[in-house]
Amino acid sequence: MDHEDWNVRYGATDLVWGADPNRFVVAELESRTPQGRALDLACGEGRNAIWLAERGWKVTAVDFSDVAIERASKLADGRGVDVEWLCRDLMSYEPTAEEFQLAMIVYLQVPAADLRRVVAHAAAALAPEGELLMIGHARRNLSEGIGGPRDPAVLWTTDEVRAAFEAANLRVERCDEVLRSVDTPDGPREAIDVLARAIRPT
Repeated sequence: MDHEDWNVRYGATDLVWGADPNRFVVAELESRTPQGRALDLACGEGRNAIWLAERGWKVTAVDFSDVAIERASKLADGRGVDVEWLCRDLMSYEPTAEEFQLAMIVYLQVPAADLRRVVAHAAAALAPEGELLMIGHARRNLSEGIGGPRDPAVLWTTDEVRAAFEAANLRVERCDEVLRSVDTPDGPREAIDVLARAIRPT
């Protein structure tokens, strides 16, 4: 989907993903003491960025949909938190180098070469010992899970994510598949995601 497709999607409903943060973002970060600046790449309507800001992080959030950014800004204002919202194309956006203690890429479903580019930009933005957290739909979800994109080219594998980390000179802390329960008319089903974390070495 391109910029205009996402604008149409975000403009057609209230909140596409809801206002609550992603469950894996919460599980990975809720016990962590805020340590400065956080970068949310492909932030959508801002649910994860706002949650981080509420916890005390100084957050910069980036998405190429101006409709999503506008909605995110209004949601943040309603929750009384400050986030720096940027409408940028992640294929060309390069954040300030070594500026962030945390970066997130959550459900950015693009071809592997594009994902490697965004990972490289995120890695360069991390301060030494900064962490990159990634969550996305797994390729195996196409045949064995539920939901998510139907194009296998934009679905993740652990090998591809690990290779992106290593190409960006990050130290891999975790890279595996996780199950996510989804309610359906036929009862609960399990979606398959990739959850990965890496550190920029000193």
